[in-house]
Amino acid sequence: MAANEERRLKVLLKDALTEVLEERQDILRAASQESLEDMAMLKAIQDGEKSPPVSRKKIFQNFALAS
Repeated sequence: MAANEERRLKVLLKDALTEVLEERQDILRAASQESLEDMAMLKAIQDGEKSPPVSRKKIFQNFALAS
């Protein structure tokens, strides 16, 4: 591919992406939200791996106290 064609393709892709993000902000918002949720889940899993095991009974006792 010639350098001129590459530059034109790059401009077209940039323009298309800009247009999509301007017109469909919901897509960017949803992707950002999902990414944050994934990071939070990863942190929760990592924290859980570092903590001592808890019995099922203890978990449900805590739920009962909270309600």
